[in-house]
Amino acid sequence: MDFGGLISAAGGTGWVLLFFVVALSVIVAIHEYGHYIVGRWCGIHAEVFSLGFGPVVYSRVDKHGTKWQLAALPFGGYVKFMGDADAASGKDGEVISSLSEAELKRTMHGAALWRRSATVAAGPVFNFILSILVFAGIFLFSGTTADDPIIGDLKPNPGNEEVFVAGDRILSVGGVETPDLATFYQVARDTAPAESVAYVVERDGAEMALDSVYPFPPVLDQLQPQSAAIDAGLQAGDVITSVDGAPIWSLTQVQELVQEGAGTPVQLGVWRNGETLDVELSPRKRDLPVDGGFETRWLIGFSGGAFFEPPRVTLGAWDALTGGVNQTWFVASSSLSGLWHMITGAISSCNIQGPIGIAQTSGDMASQGAQSFIWFIAVLSTAVGLLNLFPIPVLDGGHLVFHAYEAVTKRPPSDKALNVMMTTGLALLLSLMVFALSNDLFCP
Repeated sequence: MDFGGLISAAGGTGWVLLFFVVALSVIVAIHEYGHYIVGRWCGIHAEVFSLGFGPVVYSRVDKHGTKWQLAALPFGGYVKFMGDADAASGKDGEVISSLSEAELKRTMHGAALWRRSATVAAGPVFNFILSILVFAGIFLFSGTTADDPIIGDLKPNPGNEEVFVAGDRILSVGGVETPDLATFYQVARDTAPAESVAYVVERDGAEMALDSVYPFPPVLDQLQPQSAAIDAGLQAGDVITSVDGAPIWSLTQVQELVQEGAGTPVQLGVWRNGETLDVELSPRKRDLPVDGGFETRWLIGFSGGAFFEPPRVTLGAWDALTGGVNQTWFVASSSLSGLWHMITGAISSCNIQGPIGIAQTSGDMASQGAQSFIWFIAVLSTAVGLLNLFPIPVLDGGHLVFHAYEAVTKRPPSDKALNVMMTTGLALLLSLMVFALSNDLFCP
């Protein structure tokens, strides 16, 4: 689906908000459903399952006595279990005192500890499961590249038109043999940037010598959300032909010149569908994960690759699932690493985004197609699951800490202590939200 066309045609802002609401609603619905279904399996009764807050737009009561409702403010949701005073699972003392022993076991305050803990943990776990399944589904749908340096689809580029054809097998680059795709990539990286590079390909059983573009040309495969490239109107498929008037043939040349400029505006010559454009933009400083740490770079905000797409082969279900697990782990571990580096001052705290930044990111990803938007949902789902495991009262992680205390001491924290900690946790969470919002408004 061409989400990018929708966003452009509608003027942008309304569609950006819509995609943000869609992404958030999917993630919240899965998170809260985890609480609900595991609670039900554990015998804990859910009185209300709400998607959104505020006035109720639609509701119905199911056969289990749970009221399912859609509220007017679609920026979150909650499950209210029997005996809860509010959406944060605070205790309703008056209701609890009126319940029989059997009824008390159906609440989040009287059920067995393991049942309560499982119900609380289920929300973040379901977020991780969503991420794994979405990533796995994308891997299964997209497949993986074959191991041979065979041209599948050629990317748009004025330098390789009518030179290569689909099915060509690249035998050598610059005189160096390329028996497999991994070797081709390594040889391509070691080849000095030039306007023209010598290739030998096998076509229809015969070898042919060809001259064409550098193996890693400056073609924009994908744009990064909230980047200078998106704001300047660049599009996937654009080819950068010059930087400040200097001719460009490779991705590395663009990266090096932008890095040397340290954020000064650059003038790009861009080839797009046979037309030449002049685009001026200012690169932005970004902290990127590198080998377990972070590196600060000046970026335009795009990724690229070889001048062609290799043929893709079907990925097995197990390999796709393993890839989904690995990708989810990468997102979670990178997030924790980034947070630690921000706490220690190694990277900027501007890396924390608030609702405006997340909304802009969702719109930017949607503008690049359905798959990019769905990928973003999976990334955001991992982040939401991880955030909810933080040991902050009012979050799931805070409740699990209370349960751990109860497991050790054989008694729950007092109601007075719980109220103080919940109030403190809420204040901390609101402070974090204000800080993230200030980043959206004031960080470059």
